[in-house]
Amino acid sequence: MLPRLVTGLNMSSVFIKTSFFFFFFSSFLLPKLTSSSENDFTFNGFSTINMSLDGFASVTANGLLAVTNATPHTEGHAFYPFPLHFKSADGKALSFSTTFVFAILSQVSYVSGHGMAFFISRTTNFSDALTSQYLGLFNKNNNGNSTNHIFAVELDTIQNSEFQDINGNHVGIDVNNLDSTESHTAGYFEDGTGLFKNLSLISGQPMQVWIEFNGEKRQLNVTLSPLGIPKPTKPLLSSRVDFESLMLDSMYAGFSSATGSFHTYHYVLGWSFKMNGVAEALDYAKLPSIPRANSRGNSHVLMIWLPIASCLFVLLIAAAIVLIVRRRMKYAEVLEDWELEYGPHRFSYKELFQATKGFKERELLGAGGFGRVYKGVLPTSKMEVAVKKVCHESRQGMKQFVAEIVSLGQLRHRNLVQLLGYCRRKGELLLVYDFMPNGSLDGFLYSQTRPSLNWSQRFQIIKGVASGLLYLHEDWEQVVIHRDIKASNVLLDSELNGRLGDFGLARLYDHGTDPQTTHVVGTMGYLAPELARTGKATAATDVFSFGAFLLEVTCGRRPIEPYAPADELILMDWVLAKWQRGLVLETRDSKLGEEYSAHEVELVLKLGLLCSNPMPAGRPSMRQVVQFLEGDATLPELPPCYLSFSTLSLFHNKGFDDIKSFSSSSPSISGISGGR
Repeated sequence: MLPRLVTGLNMSSVFIKTSFFFFFFSSFLLPKLTSSSENDFTFNGFSTINMSLDGFASVTANGLLAVTNATPHTEGHAFYPFPLHFKSADGKALSFSTTFVFAILSQVSYVSGHGMAFFISRTTNFSDALTSQYLGLFNKNNNGNSTNHIFAVELDTIQNSEFQDINGNHVGIDVNNLDSTESHTAGYFEDGTGLFKNLSLISGQPMQVWIEFNGEKRQLNVTLSPLGIPKPTKPLLSSRVDFESLMLDSMYAGFSSATGSFHTYHYVLGWSFKMNGVAEALDYAKLPSIPRANSRGNSHVLMIWLPIASCLFVLLIAAAIVLIVRRRMKYAEVLEDWELEYGPHRFSYKELFQATKGFKERELLGAGGFGRVYKGVLPTSKMEVAVKKVCHESRQGMKQFVAEIVSLGQLRHRNLVQLLGYCRRKGELLLVYDFMPNGSLDGFLYSQTRPSLNWSQRFQIIKGVASGLLYLHEDWEQVVIHRDIKASNVLLDSELNGRLGDFGLARLYDHGTDPQTTHVVGTMGYLAPELARTGKATAATDVFSFGAFLLEVTCGRRPIEPYAPADELILMDWVLAKWQRGLVLETRDSKLGEEYSAHEVELVLKLGLLCSNPMPAGRPSMRQVVQFLEGDATLPELPPCYLSFSTLSLFHNKGFDDIKSFSSSSPSISGISGGR
């Protein structure tokens, strides 16, 4: 075609027109890869951009960069095709600025998997990286290695306790590690008012992220906002990062995401980057649109209903049959003859279905590895309850397990969460508890949004939990060993009374007999050291966990703080060192301010150390603990063995290598159905 167009023209004319053609083509048709160098670029959509893709990453027809599609347990990466230079000639880290617009669409509106990240890496080869919580960046062996040379800003939608995640909806700064150096609940600080506005990363709505690094100050700022709102003045995260040791001269930048069990799309709509300057603003009008979450479902509906028109009569008959079957199966449950003897402790599935309004999303109180918990109102009594749905498999021990659940339902104490009963369906077990309107204690200790508890409230909660444990150990008809005492398993009623709950790991045995349990379960930091040798949970192991709980509530810190200074890594060791120097009050929670009883705080801290005695025989009983807290007995001095005792050395014992460590905020399904 081109030779015919220029036929008859002289060579000068051909040259001029050909030059104009290539100028026009390069200016308007070729993608804009750079602005002033390969270190600066702006992409308003990715239709014509030659991104380097691997895994399940792709570019959609309308220009969306889909880092992963809805395939479960997959990962994807999308890189800028050229390496970027993050260091000057003298080896100093250069300043840079980048901004991008993203959206996360999940087919389940309240949970997704597993988030995405903007990252900078020395390589584009991530063939050894894992999916799910590893975000396609790390694996179990290299997570935390300084040789990774990976910097990332994660947009994390699942809480993973092994990485110390603060919640299931946060932004974090990662340096060679998924244990974020800084993290914050997703949202932004509103200009003018300074109020923090929460954002749901899995809302399906586009959001914009700004990441800015000042090379001179080594200061990194990360800011988030809904699309269309000007960049907030106050960043969401601000941290000092040593990019000089982290960065090599030549690095790659891009996006990574990974899915888990839930079908999730991770999209990037536009991306701008600039070295030693402010990244060019994205043109919102040119950004590609996000597909409607139900568009795929609508196409399937259309494909189904078109052929239905030709056989409507047959379909109506089939539909009638299906409705009858579904109506009969809607409330179907597993009920064996041996369960009939448990009477009122067995709830019907229909009753729980109606109580929770069909287990609707708006009734959901929490979701995690342990299953889902729903708020409900029993239709007959109008009593508020919490219904926990967990998975179970048929096994020979089910009869014994249900018998123990029913026995625990007979517990009656003001400081225990009442287990009201259970229901069984195929593949599901439903446990019904009293509803606690104020949630768990750790929500008050560690949340950035909930008010802090004063010392008087904490002391009353401590005494209440101690009273409940005394009842379990000595005052009921059988001995009940709880096996998972921690702040997240203490719930608060409407008057902020502490109630020990979640008896999924509890074991029962008769007074005067020895426990036979050899399967070690619980949460690292609360486990007594002798469990590694014997595997037997006893009242003394509960007392050890209660000691860790006392220190946790008083100090406002978890038993193990991975990011704390070396001498503060293990809470008990830190408190012990302060006690030996006569400075034990310095370990109290700073949120208490100066309004506290020094005598009571010192009493609780010393009692926590006493309960944490490495020798089981040296720990007090719960009856003695209650007497100490009520002032009916004098607290003895700590034994000499504490002078050389180190909790950290116990955690390094080989016996703990294979222990199942449950999240400090979320019990596990296996802890309810298989950890007995």
